[in-house]
Amino acid sequence: MNFYAILVAAVAAMILGMIWYNPKVFGTIWMKEIGMSEEKARSGNLLKIFGFAFLFSFMLALSLPGAVIHEIGAAQLNGGDATNSAYLEYIAACGEKFRTFKHGALHGALLGMFFSLPVVGMAAMFEHRSWKYIFIHAGYFFVALAIMGGIICAWK
Repeated sequence: MNFYAILVAAVAAMILGMIWYNPKVFGTIWMKEIGMSEEKARSGNLLKIFGFAFLFSFMLALSLPGAVIHEIGAAQLNGGDATNSAYLEYIAACGEKFRTFKHGALHGALLGMFFSLPVVGMAAMFEHRSWKYIFIHAGYFFVALAIMGGIICAWK
């Protein structure tokens, strides 16, 4: 696992968030859905908000290598034993064939679809939020996890 890949992936998620929640993209719709005004948004402790947002993005990035890099999953299946013959056969057959941005983005997108959408959706249903709200947030995580997964998988 490469620390710089994790760091860059976390920063990429933050940059995406700045674009995604910009008033010219989904920000105005999102603020309307939650009853937020621009004044109220600006009144928050931005250092705390962005600091925790980065921490959470970093935590997401830390969780991705095992899901987007097959070599890690293969090593985990062998109990972490890199000398195991089954692991060595896999590495000999596949090498780094799946270490591409596209492959990591696919796995990240699948996590967005099958993990983030249900988590956001369940919480939003209990909060009586709209489908717009759900799709704005779940859409962000779908794209963010795809980008993060792509960065982490392709970084060597």
